Amino acid sequence: MMQPSASQPDPQAGLPPEPTPTRQPSYVRMPSLPPTVTYVLIGFTVFIYILQMLGSALLGDSNYGIDFVTLYGARISDAIDAGQLWRLITPVFLHGSLSHIFFNMYALFSIGSLLEKHFGHKRFLLLYFLGAFSGNVLSYLFSEGYSVGASTAVFGLVAAEAVFFYQNKDLFGSYARQAISNAVFIIVINLFIGLAPMIDNWGHVGGLLGGAMFAWFAGPKWLAVGIPPEFSLHDERESREVITGILLVLLIFGGLAAWRFFFW
Repeated sequence: MMQPSASQPDPQAGLPPEPTPTRQPSYVRMPSLPPTVTYVLIGFTVFIYILQMLGSALLGDSNYGIDFVTLYGARISDAIDAGQLWRLITPVFLHGSLSHIFFNMYALFSIGSLLEKHFGHKRFLLLYFLGAFSGNVLSYLFSEGYSVGASTAVFGLVAAEAVFFYQNKDLFGSYARQAISNAVFIIVINLFIGLAPMIDNWGHVGGLLGGAMFAWFAGPKWLAVGIPPEFSLHDERESREVITGILLVLLIFGGLAAWRFFFW
């Protein structure tokens, strides 16, 4: 091994050690959109429930054993066959008891507050009503009696949440896996509970399918853009994909409803 001679001093002698490079922490600015549509939906649904209670107290129950507000808005398949097509949407605002509306509105608040921030006001509203429509169509096809409740739309939200985190799993990492697992657990447990009498599980299944279809094509696909250490989210989803999601749900479930309406 060669040693530096006296006439050739060591060029590194007396110099301070080179500093170790440090990595500056980065963060992604998440959407901060207020869940206005969620609050409006909850407020309007509670208002309709108050009308249901007043209608029952002042006018009594109809021959179906329900109040008059429910009578003209519930999913009653024979009435839809007679041309009252609004019943494929209006049941989402009606509820059969205080516990029924409480659990549905709690679920809407918990899930909607998160999803609306990512989906935006318009897409979230579309998701809610497409889930309700899909659920009521399957209920119209396969359920007897009458049914009411926002659970059709809520199941659509749960399905959309699972799809959203699956499509953005690279961004959310372990949080996405946890969110998907929670959504699947909620779906399985509630479908099992829905096997009990007096629960319209077909409406739940329809809401799940409609919400998942719409979210798969129209849900946001986030891309982190910017210069370290601060990034923001850019939605890569195009308008034509959103339109595709809307049309897919309307064509499939609208077609099923038309099949019963005209040919059953």
